[in-house]
Amino acid sequence: MSSTSPLQPASLLGRTSDRSFYIFNAVLSTAALTFLAWVLIIRRGGGGADLRFLPPVNAALNAAAASCLIAGYIAIKRRAIRIHKYLMVSAFVASSLFLVCYLAYHFVHGDTKYQGTGPVRTVYFSILISHIVLSAGIVPMALTSFYFAFKAKFASHKKIAKVTLPVWLYVSITGVIIFFMLRGSPPAVP
Repeated sequence: MSSTSPLQPASLLGRTSDRSFYIFNAVLSTAALTFLAWVLIIRRGGGGADLRFLPPVNAALNAAAASCLIAGYIAIKRRAIRIHKYLMVSAFVASSLFLVCYLAYHFVHGDTKYQGTGPVRTVYFSILISHIVLSAGIVPMALTSFYFAFKAKFASHKKIAKVTLPVWLYVSITGVIIFFMLRGSPPAVP
């Protein structure tokens, strides 16, 4: 008889089939993207608590995620597996907290308009569009990477992580850049 409790995550994941995980991942990722689209495109803000303090918090969470991703990559290259695990889970927590805070802010305040003009406006929207497109893949890729690690399918984990890491890092770093570009743009002239 196993000494692992049936309620421990490792034993729960051990009994999960890959097909069940992929279905769960698809449903969760689709639900998250649908809710995000609803908040940003359909709802467009509308009252509630004053959450204007959240954009700098979100930038800090993105910076923390990026820092953990870089440190986690260095740790695995040095074969510091335990440190790598902690750093990658920390990156996931930071990105998850970012997503919750981002949704809360936009749920209350709606979209933030970029006020810059000229060539910098083109740069801003190029960064923003690539950030948005790539961010849509982070949830399913990160969950898949974690799943393979927990299932000890390290060849599969390494394969997906080679794609996930640069995309996740790009999204985290550009999130910080977008924040500063929005804050640095001149206010709209009435």
